[in-house]
Amino acid sequence: MKLQLFRNARIFTPEDRGRPSSGNNQSRIIRYDHGAMVVREGIITNIGAEADVLRAIGGERFIDEYDCLGRSMIPGFVDPHTHCCFASLREEEFELRAAGTPYLEILRRGGGILSSVNAVSKATVAELSNMTRDLVLRALKLGTTTIEIKSGYGLTTEAELKMLEAIGNTAQEVPLDVVATFLGAHAVPAEFRDRSDDFISLLIEESLPAVKKQGIAKCCDIFCEEGVFSIDQGRRLLLAAKSLGFSVKIHADEVHDLGGAGLAAELGAISADHLLAASDDNIRAMAKAGVVANLLPGTAYSLRKPYARARDMIEMGVPVALATDCNPGSSYTESMQFIFGLAVVNMEMSPAEALVAATLNPAYALGIAQQVGSLDIGKQADFLLLDGEGPAVLAYHAGVSSVQEVFKKGVRVTC
Repeated sequence: MKLQLFRNARIFTPEDRGRPSSGNNQSRIIRYDHGAMVVREGIITNIGAEADVLRAIGGERFIDEYDCLGRSMIPGFVDPHTHCCFASLREEEFELRAAGTPYLEILRRGGGILSSVNAVSKATVAELSNMTRDLVLRALKLGTTTIEIKSGYGLTTEAELKMLEAIGNTAQEVPLDVVATFLGAHAVPAEFRDRSDDFISLLIEESLPAVKKQGIAKCCDIFCEEGVFSIDQGRRLLLAAKSLGFSVKIHADEVHDLGGAGLAAELGAISADHLLAASDDNIRAMAKAGVVANLLPGTAYSLRKPYARARDMIEMGVPVALATDCNPGSSYTESMQFIFGLAVVNMEMSPAEALVAATLNPAYALGIAQQVGSLDIGKQADFLLLDGEGPAVLAYHAGVSSVQEVFKKGVRVTC
C-alpha cells in the first residue's frame, strides 16, 4: 500500500493525553527539529524524530516522499465557533459603529441580527450554500482545516433547516471537516417578543425533532444573555436537546454575568463561549467539569470591548480554545492567524498556549479530538507549513499569512 513520507520538518504539536489541555499548556508542546511523519490513506502512522521514523518503517517501499525543507509544521487550525452561513454583509453597520452609533439605534433602524434574519429568509439554499462555501474556502487558504458553522439567522424551523441544509451542502463540497450546530435560540423573534418562553417551547416541541430528523447538526447552542434567553430557558432547551442525543454548548456571559458558565458546567456542555463577564466561581466550576472555554477575541477587537480573561482561566485550570466567531456583524474574519495574534498580543497567552488553543482544545470543544487537533498516530494528517521558525511567527508577522502550504489528510489542498 502506498505511503506518504513527510520529512525534514520542524514539527510543533500539542501532546494529546486524552483530554483538553488546561493549566500550563507550554509543557505540552512537542517539537522535532528534524522531524518526519508517515501517512497512510490520510491517517498518521508514524511521527517523531526523522531517524527514528525511518528506522521504524524500515525498507517499506512505495513511499511518496515530500521534503518540507526544514519549515515549521503545526496541526491545521480548528475553528470551533463561527456563523459562516449568512446571506448578506453588514458593512454599513460597521461604519455606523465606528462613528459611534449605539447598537440599539442600529437595531432600531433594522440592522443587527434582524438584518441577517431578514436576508436569510429571502435567500435560497443554493445562495446560502455558495456564500458559505466561499467563506470556508478562504478560511482553508488561511490554514483552517476543520470548522464549526452554526445556524441561527433563521429563527423559524423552516429557515433553520434551510441554513443547516446549506451547511451540509458546504460540507460535501469542500475538503475541510465541517461541524454543524443548531442555534435556533440565537435571538427572540419579533412575534415572540413578550413571550420568549413560548418560543423555547416551539424550539423543543417542533424545531429540535425536525433538526434531529434532518441529521446534519450534532450539537445545540443557545444565547443566554439579558434581553435574549435566561438561564432557566437555556436549561430547558439544552436538557431537551441532550435527551435527543445532541451535545450542547452555550453562548455564555458575553455582556452580563448571567450564570451561563455555571450552567455549562452543570450540564456538562462541551464548551461555553464568549465569557467576557463570567464570574470566578463559575469559571472554576467549568474547570472542574472540564468545559472548554471558547474565546472570541475578534469580536472584542471589532466592538472595541475588553478581551476575555484568558490568563485567569488558564491559571484556574480551564481549557481555553480560540475561535474566529466569523459573522457578518461583530467579527467578519475567517483568519485563525489573526485570532492567534490577538490572543498573544492582547490576551496574555504565550505562542505555545495559543497553538494549543487554536488546534487541540477546539477539537475537544467540538467532540472530535480523536480525529483532529494534533499530529498524533491515528489522527488525520491535517497540517500547515509555516514561513517562520515556529508558531510564534503567526503573531510576530502581523497582517499577512504565514501559512505557506495547507495539507488535509496528507493531501496538499492549497499553497
